[in-house]
Amino acid sequence: MIKILTIKDKAEWVTYVNQSVETDFYHTWHYHSLDNTGSPILFVYSEQSDFIAIPLIQRKIPESNYYDLTCVYGYSGPLSNQKMDGIDSTLVSNFKSAFLKFLSDGNYVSVFLRLNPFYNQQLLLKEFGGIYDNGQVVVIDLNKSIEQHRKDYRQTTWDSIRKSLKNGYNIKEEKGPEAVKIFSEIYNQNMNRVRAADSYLFDNDYYLEMLSNTEYNARIFMAYKGDVVASSTIAVFTNEIIQLHLIGTRTEYLQDSPAKFLIDGVMQIGCELGMRYYNLGGGLGFQKDSLFYWKNAFSDLLFDYKSWRYIANPVIYQQLLDQKGIDKNTEVDFFPLYRYTLALQTS
Repeated sequence: MIKILTIKDKAEWVTYVNQSVETDFYHTWHYHSLDNTGSPILFVYSEQSDFIAIPLIQRKIPESNYYDLTCVYGYSGPLSNQKMDGIDSTLVSNFKSAFLKFLSDGNYVSVFLRLNPFYNQQLLLKEFGGIYDNGQVVVIDLNKSIEQHRKDYRQTTWDSIRKSLKNGYNIKEEKGPEAVKIFSEIYNQNMNRVRAADSYLFDNDYYLEMLSNTEYNARIFMAYKGDVVASSTIAVFTNEIIQLHLIGTRTEYLQDSPAKFLIDGVMQIGCELGMRYYNLGGGLGFQKDSLFYWKNAFSDLLFDYKSWRYIANPVIYQQLLDQKGIDKNTEVDFFPLYRYTLALQTS
């Protein structure tokens, strides 16, 4: 049976996520309710008591009668009441047929999903083709002792953390509108400094919603130097995984590297709470750039990050490329490629 839930179907969406065995906060109804890039839907295929579902964002393709599907900011991908590596092959085959029919009936040209590096979602989606190796994310294994973690840090990183301790830095968890205001100010300053695209910017209501929801545990932590917040992060705790969702540092305190001190502090909290992993993410565009190596200084544990880039209607996909004058063989790492020029205009 196929079921398509919209953001109006909160109770059912929440139920499917709660019944799934491998989930992250990126799958939740609430996190999808914050998305403003399109219309959130949850595709569900079920047989008796088993199901496979995919949360998606539906978007109209400008100047056409077609649509495409993408995902929320972060790592989502499919979910099920069974582990991805244990789903019966018949259920997988039937799910594939049902999803392909859904794509055809809905005039969908392409699908893009960032897969969650902690689950084997590619085992399900490889039946379609289009699995893409994006790179790696840096993960801290929280099963180790705090002392062992610090031994694993690159020496320059541990030196920076010790310097912060010596200079009187301390970490506090903060809540409420004032904390959001401070975080937003620091994060926006950080994003403006690195000339980030508009898609990386959020308003205060977004942060307040994240912190007040009941489906996942989002928390703001701040690194203080005296009475001043030098760096701040939003970390999300879900199913033994901590996701470093957003982080920023005031420009005038960059030389102190308070973000390193902050990550070390969240690591300690994760260990104390019995969490399993702390995902620091990857480099810009998941390249092994300076940001990646900055994160890699905390841990040498790397998880592969993959995306699903599926062309559901190759004929229309090519027509859209032709209309934009885009060569399908271009080496630009962007999908779907027909939205590339639009992305540049809004960045």
